[in-house]
Amino acid sequence: MRITPKSFEVRVPRFVGLMSVDARETAEADGVTLVSPDRPDFPLTVVDYVVRQYPPPGVKVPRGAAVTVWFESGDDGGGVREPRRGGPPPGLRRALDEPGDPFAVVR
Repeated sequence: MRITPKSFEVRVPRFVGLMSVDARETAEADGVTLVSPDRPDFPLTVVDYVVRQYPPPGVKVPRGAAVTVWFESGDDGGGVREPRRGGPPPGLRRALDEPGDPFAVVR
């Protein structure tokens, strides 16, 4: 735990990227208070990551001032976030002829 001098103003630390439990510890050590409008259960959250904060890091604020943090939504737990094209990757296509019209008369 860091000990900061008891001055009137403190610099806002960078909370983005920290887990909520680490953000709370950092805030306490640096003399600011954290609030989260999107998490009413903020004092109980542990593994959610901070994705945004206001005021930004490095700004001088009065000791004990509130810093607002927002967390990732966590709606689906992650995954790939890129557009996908249909079909298998180029090297995995089967070496078969394309199917013809299933209703065509074979002669």
